[in-house]
Amino acid sequence: MNYTEELLENLQEGVKDNMPQITKVFKQIKKKKPKNLDTFVHEVHEEVFEEIDCLSCGNCCKILGPRITDVDINKMAKHLRIKPSKVVTDYLRMDEDNDYVFKTMPCPFLMPDNYCMIYESRPKACREYPHTDRRRFYQVLDLSIENLKTCPAVLEVSKAIVAEFEK
Repeated sequence: MNYTEELLENLQEGVKDNMPQITKVFKQIKKKKPKNLDTFVHEVHEEVFEEIDCLSCGNCCKILGPRITDVDINKMAKHLRIKPSKVVTDYLRMDEDNDYVFKTMPCPFLMPDNYCMIYESRPKACREYPHTDRRRFYQVLDLSIENLKTCPAVLEVSKAIVAEFEK
């Protein structure tokens, strides 16, 4: 078992053990908006992703259904060499917020080796996930709390944030 698989196997326990501290520190960060937050988070993001192999995990592609925009549909259609309307009818449905999402999960483009069949044309939400390299990170703290339940990297980044900013 590699490092990423080990983190994934222990993810729920790690979330349970760390959630109270993470929630507390993230609330403090939201109020104070430390100037060095983005720099710190981006450095930690780079360090964490040097160790974590997304292809050993793929949890996001198995569990989370991204919001899919019209731009995403057109890119996927071009990649798949089909009409955008066929992408919609074959792969998508409207959710309760009237957003397009995949009909089924895991993602229909996730291959058994966790590679993405449409990687170069994947939806914007997939490209941006897990958002730990975003500017104005304080704006995605609540999203990060949700994402750490799915992504071992987000949990590791969140633990580093707690270690740095806990007062």
